[in-house]
Amino acid sequence: MERKRITQIFPWLLPIRKQERKLVFYLGMTLDKNKYANNISMKQLPYHVFKSSCPMYNEKTGFDMVYQENKVFNLKLAAMTLSYLVIEPQETFSFWKIVRKADDKEQFREGLTVTNGVLTAELGGGLCQMSNLLFWLFLHTPLTIVERHGHRKKDFPEPPSDAPIGVDAAISEGWLDLKVRNDTDISFQIVISFDENNIYGEIFASEKLKYRYEITNQNIVYYRSNDKIFQEVDIVQNKILNETQIKVEEKKIYRNCCEIGYELSENIEVEKRN
Repeated sequence: MERKRITQIFPWLLPIRKQERKLVFYLGMTLDKNKYANNISMKQLPYHVFKSSCPMYNEKTGFDMVYQENKVFNLKLAAMTLSYLVIEPQETFSFWKIVRKADDKEQFREGLTVTNGVLTAELGGGLCQMSNLLFWLFLHTPLTIVERHGHRKKDFPEPPSDAPIGVDAAISEGWLDLKVRNDTDISFQIVISFDENNIYGEIFASEKLKYRYEITNQNIVYYRSNDKIFQEVDIVQNKILNETQIKVEEKKIYRNCCEIGYELSENIEVEKRN
């Protein structure tokens, strides 16, 4: 049995704990001597690196669709501070450093998020769809992943995407961030756009890249332990020389593990573990 956090025992402490964590969180970034990206340039960089998209609405959450509408609102609000952001050489990108000011003029709405281990609705909920998309884009660049956290539990099936299983990035202000560092001499630019049903993410560069990157997953396993079902999978990055299309490096980025909180399809084999 998992040990309960103090905010699970005394829920009234959670707002105080959140403010404390945020104070320490942002103070740490102020003092860590990193140069954080914050330059928005509407002049698009010339070289297209990668593009991805996914549906914004998920009808399989088990919650009222109003929370999906609110999530879309939150995504578009966050995109106002993220889109056309340039990550210059030696700069670090932090999701929260950029997105925390997105609601200065208009407040985030209640979307679905996990609080104290329970799926619920909170202001700013649903922003993990943005961090997931950004992480997927970053994996197709030479940017260095500094901080990334996987979701501990998937409470409902994800909408279709070109990202393989296991590619995600959980964010929680004050606790979990998504950070990448530009250790190259090339600038990279994020561009986010929307249509009626989908969100689109693109990465551009100031110079043509020598390599491209392909992301795959390997060794997918589902298993049951203590009456819970878990999914484990390796995320692998292949580095390919653009000139010859020869793979020059294969690197395991991480092994992702999360609990599955919904019913799997019958054709998925689930192992038994102690």
